[in-house]
Amino acid sequence: MENKENFKCPKCGNSDDRFIGIKNGKPYCRKCISFSGESANKRNIKKGAITFSLKYKLSKDQQEISKKIVENYKNGTNTLINAVCGSGKTELVYGVIAHALSTGKQVGFAVPRRDVAQELYLRIKEVFSSNKVILVCGDHHKELEGDVVVLTTHQLYRYEKYFGLLIMDEIDAFPYKGNDVLEAMFQRAVDGNYVMMSATPSDEVLQNFSRQNHDILYLNKRYHGHKLPEPKYIQKFGINTWFELLKILKRFIDEGKPVFIFVPTIQICEYLCEKLLKKIPDGNFVHSKCMDREQRIKDFRNGKYKYLVTTAVLERGVTVKNLQVIVYEADHEIYDECTLVQIAGRVGRKYDAPEGEVIFLGFKKTRAIVGAIEQIKTKNNSL
Repeated sequence: MENKENFKCPKCGNSDDRFIGIKNGKPYCRKCISFSGESANKRNIKKGAITFSLKYKLSKDQQEISKKIVENYKNGTNTLINAVCGSGKTELVYGVIAHALSTGKQVGFAVPRRDVAQELYLRIKEVFSSNKVILVCGDHHKELEGDVVVLTTHQLYRYEKYFGLLIMDEIDAFPYKGNDVLEAMFQRAVDGNYVMMSATPSDEVLQNFSRQNHDILYLNKRYHGHKLPEPKYIQKFGINTWFELLKILKRFIDEGKPVFIFVPTIQICEYLCEKLLKKIPDGNFVHSKCMDREQRIKDFRNGKYKYLVTTAVLERGVTVKNLQVIVYEADHEIYDECTLVQIAGRVGRKYDAPEGEVIFLGFKKTRAIVGAIEQIKTKNNSL
């Protein structure tokens, strides 16, 4: 029988014997046991110039950062992009994707959440229409090899030493943040260099990048040049919170503006929506357990619903023109500073609708609320 004390998992790097079992006399890792399935084979990518099409021009700031990312990649330097919500982070890496493909490298673009991966896949497929772009997430894993693989972080285990360029967006998002197994899977999948992106990277991530002499690039301006909408905190108690919500929501709807109402839990999401529908029709709710949430979001975009009550499932990766945001029970412990900043970032993302309101509604001003407001003000003051 092999000694599990000397065992180190080749997949996730775990060596803690509390998470190591013995089967048929051999040790195995219990931390990553659920990550099992077919692995991808290398795909031959023809070297040569890669063209991609954008329907708009990058801003001067975006162009400069895009060039710097390509330079870093050529020099073998990993990059962290610290860019505000709505700055156009995805567009910043199109240049380095094209360069990596032109040298015959496999490209991966990973994000923690399936909904974001699906939307990202459609965008990249349109931009790189001459290349094979595939999606690997959830039930989408029959095809694993492409020029560009858009995938969730949970699918990275299929790609050992695979990507010459691996891009990771939303590094601060659940379930990737703080998950040592997923972090190990990310490092294991790299066979070259990587680019990480976030609007709200932790101090720990920033320090690690600096310590390893990687490059950190900052972009505090949205692509349309307007400031980030600064949240307004409204303090209300008990039943007054409900009446304030009704008043604000009615005002937005009367102005013809679509609204997201963020709530901390699924239970509150369904309960609050049921109450609101009795007063204000043409709404719906969305959370992670809604099997048809993609259709509900599509219907909302098309104007069928005037508002959506939602959990953090719509905190990222969603852009709706003229959107207004209310955070109900913004003082709930589930909302940290980064989450509130991301939620506020849903507003004012469109070039032809760069402004809007973000309302934090609660009965106490938490550190997270204060921190989120101050962080956004600081970003705006740097412009």
